[in-house]
Amino acid sequence: MNARKDRESVPLMLEGFPRAVIHIDGDAFFASVEQAIHPELKGKPVVTGKERGIIACASYEAKRWGIKRGVPLWEAQRKCPELVVLPSDYETYSLYSRRMFEIVRRFTPLVEESSIDEGFADLTGLRRLYRTSYAGIARKIQQTIERELDITVSVGVSLTKSLAKLASKYRKPRGLTVVPGYELHEFLPRIAVEEIWGFGPNTSALLRKHGVETAWDLVLRPEWWVGRLLGKVGREVWKELRGEVVYEVNPEAEDAPQSSVSKCKTFTAPSADRDYVYARLVRNVESACIKLRRYGLCARRITVILRRKDFVQEGLQADLSRPTSAPQEILPVARRLFDQLYIPGEEYRSTTVVLEELSEARLMQYDLFADPVRVEKLRRICEVIDEINRRYGKHTLHTASTLFLAGAPRTPRDELPWRKKALLRGENFRQRVNIPRWDLPV
Repeated sequence: MNARKDRESVPLMLEGFPRAVIHIDGDAFFASVEQAIHPELKGKPVVTGKERGIIACASYEAKRWGIKRGVPLWEAQRKCPELVVLPSDYETYSLYSRRMFEIVRRFTPLVEESSIDEGFADLTGLRRLYRTSYAGIARKIQQTIERELDITVSVGVSLTKSLAKLASKYRKPRGLTVVPGYELHEFLPRIAVEEIWGFGPNTSALLRKHGVETAWDLVLRPEWWVGRLLGKVGREVWKELRGEVVYEVNPEAEDAPQSSVSKCKTFTAPSADRDYVYARLVRNVESACIKLRRYGLCARRITVILRRKDFVQEGLQADLSRPTSAPQEILPVARRLFDQLYIPGEEYRSTTVVLEELSEARLMQYDLFADPVRVEKLRRICEVIDEINRRYGKHTLHTASTLFLAGAPRTPRDELPWRKKALLRGENFRQRVNIPRWDLPV
């Protein structure tokens, strides 16, 4: 027993920062942006997600009432009658995200955006340039974001991406947690296995069955043991937690899909109208194809999922005749799957399309029975659609089936985000300048 305690008190390394990586994590990002644009909302419980009927993001004032992401709005309003419920304004959130990462790039060019409100940056070797510690550089980044954008972020500083992410989550909101190498043996025992980046509930449950309760318990196990239980990914996480860099900060990393593209749309009110439900499915296919073409990809397989009002969902999958990113080729297959899934009289609340078996369009080859002339015509049609939509707004050109979307019944959840109503001169519903608009009393 004493030998085990002695082992656990020994540092993993004596170095402080052979590498310095930070993780920036926006604090209740969507709600914070809304409070920055509308100062009168500061200090109030604010949530976004009115259009879905489910909380997308909750401010920390709302979280104090036990309100969190994924909670139905009616339940949240029951807990907090003063709750301010807003429709999600993803356009403005994206603009704030872009400005946030531009601030980080003032300090270092090695910045990787992992999501709209999270990212990594490599600070290695910058202490001499800024004449301060890595913690000091991280604090300057944090303070600059708050001063210029009026939102707060939590920052973690450590040796690897996995450790930096754990550190940023450790003390929120507005936290700054620094974990040098010689303090890993003090920090990791405080981290439960469920909090480790890359480990889901099943992996965490498996580790607990083998007596691994914390990240420190994991790093004390030999590498061969971790590899046998968790495979290659487990070994990589084990190394990262021990301060060995496996995942480099990659400024070129994009959100390009690796294995699939999915689009899901929840209706503001459940519908039993066959044409309307199918129109929603068609819009999902169009949006998924737009993303495929953006990254020069084609799909060979489609999955269609319909979810009923009672949250029961059913899906079917089919292979396409060839890899494609043209809705005109995918929609006939989607229609057949939809007809098999749709139950007349049932009310549906969402449709989902998943496009899989992705390949690069430039590497696509025609098979023996392909029609090259038709394929080339469809490619040109898609180019025209993308160009018009780029100029005049997404879905300016769309499939005729989606005209049924205009006849959907309106509900209070259909309220537009403030930015789409507060238009500048020359703007319209689909075209706005790429700047947020503040609501400031003068």
